[in-house]
Amino acid sequence: MLPDQQFLRIPGPTPIPPSVQHAMSQPMIGHRDQETKDLLHSIKPKLKPVFGTNQDVLMIAGSGTAGLETAVTNAVQPGDEVMVIVTGAFGDRFAQICTEHDISTHRYDVEWGEAVAPQAIEEHLKKHPHIKAVFATLCETSTGVLNPVKELSRVIRWHSDALFIVDGVSAVGGVDVKMDEWEIDILITGSQKAMMLPPGLTFAAVSERAWEVIENNNRPSFYFDLAKHRNQLDNDSTPFTPALSLLFGLSQALELIEQEGLEAVFSRHRQLMNMTRAAFKALGIPLLTSDKDASTTVTAMKPDDFDPDALRKVLKNEFNLTVAGGQKHLKGSIFRIGHMGYCSPADILQTISMIEVALNKIGKSVELGKGISAAQEIMLSGGS
Repeated sequence: MLPDQQFLRIPGPTPIPPSVQHAMSQPMIGHRDQETKDLLHSIKPKLKPVFGTNQDVLMIAGSGTAGLETAVTNAVQPGDEVMVIVTGAFGDRFAQICTEHDISTHRYDVEWGEAVAPQAIEEHLKKHPHIKAVFATLCETSTGVLNPVKELSRVIRWHSDALFIVDGVSAVGGVDVKMDEWEIDILITGSQKAMMLPPGLTFAAVSERAWEVIENNNRPSFYFDLAKHRNQLDNDSTPFTPALSLLFGLSQALELIEQEGLEAVFSRHRQLMNMTRAAFKALGIPLLTSDKDASTTVTAMKPDDFDPDALRKVLKNEFNLTVAGGQKHLKGSIFRIGHMGYCSPADILQTISMIEVALNKIGKSVELGKGISAAQEIMLSGGS
């Protein structure tokens, strides 16, 4: 292992393209000068297709969780009833944020590793007719599940007047999401996942329907007041000091996405998912999620005959390869591989190769090359 060589295959933060790193190293500029206005003006139209919206996408200095809390505090008030669909740790986080803000929260819990069934939400909405907002996670990072947000939105629209607010933190940029077409009211993501940036930016796209609610929400807010950010962005500015280096990087990341083409980006992510899943199936290592529920940005494995944390330790010590473990009650029972953003089929082949060696080192006898061969077959077939 070379001391300066590291391989990051977790579901965020993700590797940064060299051209994005270079862009972020530019000299600082005045955040109220024309150069910053020009930068924001050029970024705005490039963000819209990534979110599948005609709305401007707000850029706020803060983590993805800051975006989740911003959505909660702008769209609902203490005492309002909301529903939170919990399919893993980040659905649970949405619920925690709501309860911390004294919002009447109805949880709908799903077995971790499974996607929510839209028809079940229909029944839940009928039991709670005063729901003001429904919160859901598009990609549940902790389990590698992709929830059927399009179908959920349809059910919510048919059976309530609730806003539909979606955590797209580990999905937007790697998953084809059509905010306007699917009638999502608020869509949140963060910079450090498929957007190919370091942590530190959160993004919020807001529907006209949601703006009406936000504008009539008398709850006080200062920094995370979405209306302030919208009004300033209309003038190619921000209400507070922006994360300028990240905006430099964002401009370049969006240029890379534009060069590759959004459909090609989504196709690449599907191929990476299929390669990863095929490899572990060939190695006889159980996957946490079904093929139907699987995310294109992160895959979780739930082995039944070895310790996943022992595998992770060998990968780190022998190769400086970092893969993620489980969260909450899945801690110590699963491991997760992120394959989003700046990630190619070559990265997956390399990762599987290192994992095969590490498995043998911890006493899990696998045929070397078997997982790689399965991934190669997917790659050769164009299996996206």
